[in-house]
Amino acid sequence: MKPYEAAFSVGSKVRIADIERLKHFKKTWKFHNPLSVEQLAFAGKSVAVAKVGFYHGGDPLYVLEKIPGVWHEECLEGVN
Repeated sequence: MKPYEAAFSVGSKVRIADIERLKHFKKTWKFHNPLSVEQLAFAGKSVAVAKVGFYHGGDPLYVLEKIPGVWHEECLEGVN
C-alpha cells in the first residue's frame, strides 16, 4: 500500500472483515485509531464508504455509512 493512496473511494461498496480478522487486528494494532469493541459487532456487513481520509503517515482511514467508528483498510474488502 502506497502512502496517501486509498483502495476504496467514497460510494464504493465494501465488506467489513470477519470477526476473527477484526479480533486479530484489534489485538495486534498498536498505533492510531484502534478498533473499538463496538465495531466488532459489524463483522461481515456490507456497506458504502461515506468518507476517506488519511492519517498523517499516509494510512487510509474510512468512515462507513451508518456504521460507527473509523476503519482501517486492512479491515475492509471490496464488494462487486
